[in-house]
Amino acid sequence: MKEFLIERYRPDPAGPPIHATQLRVDDDGRIIQADRHAEAMFGYDSGELVELSVQRILASRQDDPFAPAHRHLLDDGQTVLVTFRHKDGFFFTATLGLRLETRDADHAASASIVLKDSADMDDRLLRLAEQGAGFGLWELDIPSNELSWSEGMYRLLELRPGTELSPEQALFYCQVSQNRVRALFRRCIRSGQPFSMVLPVMTSRQRMLRVTLAGRALKSGGRVQKLGGVMINHSEAMRHDLQKQQAQRLLEATATATPDLMVAVDTHFNLLHFNSPWAQQFKTAFNLEPQPGDNLKSLLSDFPNERRLIERLWQRAFDRDHFVAEMPLNRQGEGFPVFEFHFQSIRGTQNEVVGAVHIARDITSRVQQSSSGDYRMRHDPVTGLMNRRSFIEHLERAMSHKRKRQTTDGLLFLDLDSFEQFNDIAGSGTCDRYLRELAGMLGLRVRQRDALARLAGDTFALFIENCPESRARKIADDVREQISQFQFEWQGQLLQTTVSGGLLVMGNGTPEQPELLLTQAADLCHTAKTSGRNRIHTAHALPPEQNKEAGSDWQLKQLREALDEGSLILAYQALKPVASVTWGDHIEILCRIPAGPNHAPLKPDHFLPVAERFDLAKKLDRQVIRQTIEWLGQHRLLEPRLKYCGFNLSLATVLDDTFADFMEQMIAQSPFQARCFCLEIRESHATQYPDEVAVLCDALHQVGCRVALEGAGASVESYSLAANLPVDIIKLDRRIMNHLEDDPVQQIMVDALHRIAEAAGKETVATFIESDKTLQKVRTLGIHFGQGYRLAEPRPLESLAPAAVELSTGRIGG
Repeated sequence: MKEFLIERYRPDPAGPPIHATQLRVDDDGRIIQADRHAEAMFGYDSGELVELSVQRILASRQDDPFAPAHRHLLDDGQTVLVTFRHKDGFFFTATLGLRLETRDADHAASASIVLKDSADMDDRLLRLAEQGAGFGLWELDIPSNELSWSEGMYRLLELRPGTELSPEQALFYCQVSQNRVRALFRRCIRSGQPFSMVLPVMTSRQRMLRVTLAGRALKSGGRVQKLGGVMINHSEAMRHDLQKQQAQRLLEATATATPDLMVAVDTHFNLLHFNSPWAQQFKTAFNLEPQPGDNLKSLLSDFPNERRLIERLWQRAFDRDHFVAEMPLNRQGEGFPVFEFHFQSIRGTQNEVVGAVHIARDITSRVQQSSSGDYRMRHDPVTGLMNRRSFIEHLERAMSHKRKRQTTDGLLFLDLDSFEQFNDIAGSGTCDRYLRELAGMLGLRVRQRDALARLAGDTFALFIENCPESRARKIADDVREQISQFQFEWQGQLLQTTVSGGLLVMGNGTPEQPELLLTQAADLCHTAKTSGRNRIHTAHALPPEQNKEAGSDWQLKQLREALDEGSLILAYQALKPVASVTWGDHIEILCRIPAGPNHAPLKPDHFLPVAERFDLAKKLDRQVIRQTIEWLGQHRLLEPRLKYCGFNLSLATVLDDTFADFMEQMIAQSPFQARCFCLEIRESHATQYPDEVAVLCDALHQVGCRVALEGAGASVESYSLAANLPVDIIKLDRRIMNHLEDDPVQQIMVDALHRIAEAAGKETVATFIESDKTLQKVRTLGIHFGQGYRLAEPRPLESLAPAAVELSTGRIGG
């Protein structure tokens, strides 16, 4: 049940006062109570409203307070603007807030914790405790010399409960400690002092246990009448200690027997164990003598570059089960041997990572032998990465295999920003060391299956194999972030820079021309640099002929100028209700690019491929939304009228984790309610990236916006998406609307989508209505809204502004 408080948004100053009204609505949407002010507000007597559906007094389904966009705002304590229908037929706007929400299952059961005397506890609980914790209780009556045991004592000694034993017979199980136990009992009787001792015990089945025997005097009338205590089994801990000692001796023997470097650390980089070869090599490399328990980060505090590299290596070992790296122990100096490091994580009893170990073997001679001939021709001499020639060959092999595996790959082209300044500051030798350290860091961070290369100077390339576009974007941005955070210390100065990159997504139909692919990725990197640096631009690979078309310089220049100046030409096309009367304006925003010198304005068919090619689609989406909301802010009289303002989203925006935050910032600056803004996502994108789209829908709902699935009916997944995707509106695809009036199969498909949408509480929009016959068929099928030239042609956004009216109090509108 929900209790709403409803108040007129703009009451008539000349009319009678209308007080706020309270309505109670059950979870099925039926009114169960209305207060005495309901008649003035809605025209219905409070008794007439009871048992009516709340839809009876709403202007449209969009005003339903149970809709997701409304529900999120109301749950956050905000109010929403809703259009109501009066009993006399006119519409009015009111604010609606949630006063109370309860469910039958919301009443929590009461519970409490109280102290209870152990004497009142059930005996079965004592037996359960003894069995689970491995202990037993005993009591010795001194005058009668009678020894009493709990059931736990019998079980510890593997005796049948109730077996008759004398105290002397019981001492037999103590084996070598009998005299000591007698002495402790006598002292406790004389002095009343408690005792506790650890001793070995032999059970009736000849099993050795390690137990703790504890006791104390129990006085009565000032005299010691009884002794009582407990015996606790520590055998499991003893076995663990023995196993630990054996493992330690085995580790020490193994470490001593091998000439390889061996060291183990915990997750805080404290040294757990190392052998002599590692300690000697560590002293040679850093002039330090490590001790067990030392912290590696503290030991290497005077070697910041090496410390950061070693931290990353060990951190990677914690994150992965196993990996191999080749490098000197100290990369700062010359002449140090090169080792092959095998890292392995160490896991605890709960499979949690508790540390890691590495074994390093000297491979200096092997590296020196391979440094000549083919190795030098295929690898960069400074960083040891693939060179351009080897990378091109790798791309050729990957492209030939791609025909068989039909997967998505990525090609990331990276160019360090302002790297030439390092050469002026520190010289070429330091720049080489910087590149070598940077390459080592990147080599540890990229996936093992991917190929990293240094192409020339300060440019690198990364081939991201068999990776969905969303994941490739994340990898590319992670690499950008890692490079921007990478620091190299030189003579007390920190050398640090950023990187620009171009990510080329290579799906089916990608040209098998590595040089062409590298050129396209380099072009994207260039646009990232000219757009401000420290960013990644992403686009899909294009065949040579489309690459020329999408790369027209004048189109790109015209688009860039419009985005930089905020001068997009905005238009709108209205959506009209076709099934029932609905008050208010429903529009979809369109845009064009202004005319340039000697060029006409660009239509979407011309500038959208350019925007996608040069990764400007995300910026374009945001600029359209920004300009629209700013224009609406200048025409506040549209606020009660505007019920739907739709924006089409590109794939780049759909995969952008920060877009929902952008929408929240824009709406916070606008007087318009968030629910009037709807973001339209293409069905093809939802089919390709269902998880990402679902996350975006939830984020936009949290902001208060609505979401539409645009192009529904274009694939077999349409029906599942319409039913399960968390969207509010289903917009039918143009192909399913073609020949709707005379194609019975199309009619059945549209009817099925409409019925699924209605069952899921969503609205439907029929697009591309171009004739009276199509409109008639759409109405027959019950579709909620229609869009197309038959209903309304696109118009400039300025024409939506309210007409100017001169009043005695001043001018409004215009």
